[in-house]
Amino acid sequence: MTQTPPTPEPGEPALNPHDSNLIEPRAAGRLQLEVMQWRRVSPKYLAVQVAGSLVVLLVILAGLLIGALAGEPWLWIPFGVVVFVGIIVLVITPRQVRAIGYQLRDDDLVFRRGIMWQRIVAVPYGRMQLVDITQGPLARALGLSELKLVTAAAATGVSIPGLPQEEAEALRDHLVEVAESRRAGL
Repeated sequence: MTQTPPTPEPGEPALNPHDSNLIEPRAAGRLQLEVMQWRRVSPKYLAVQVAGSLVVLLVILAGLLIGALAGEPWLWIPFGVVVFVGIIVLVITPRQVRAIGYQLRDDDLVFRRGIMWQRIVAVPYGRMQLVDITQGPLARALGLSELKLVTAAAATGVSIPGLPQEEAEALRDHLVEVAESRRAGL
């Protein structure tokens, strides 16, 4: 059962062209959200995550390999454990990337991520204090950005990774505009 993405109002930029296949949690006590389209991050974000994991994995493996070849045979055990954990991380990463999504609702932005440990955060537009866009070197090479929302409560800070640069800028402008109009009424 797929929903068609909502069409933007005239003059409003389309925020996310990616199809969404995020599935609502099935638990009976779950947070009931409106039936809306979850907007997903770019599929290119998977390359950023895999590259970061591989760099960390290769640095650790290189250190263990050098130690093992230098006469410490017990280092082959952690080497094998790191290889096993690295394979698991690389298998799980595509599913983790597909689990990231957000919704723009009337009064707030809802962000979710996670497979086993799910995090769902609703940030009211009127409580946003800062909307920031950052890029790492690999993300910049792929045309991706991370949008960070800051509120007075540190626990509700949200980072939406893997947004295409144009989409991140359009979303930032939209959120700032809506946040300013909501704060004006306070």
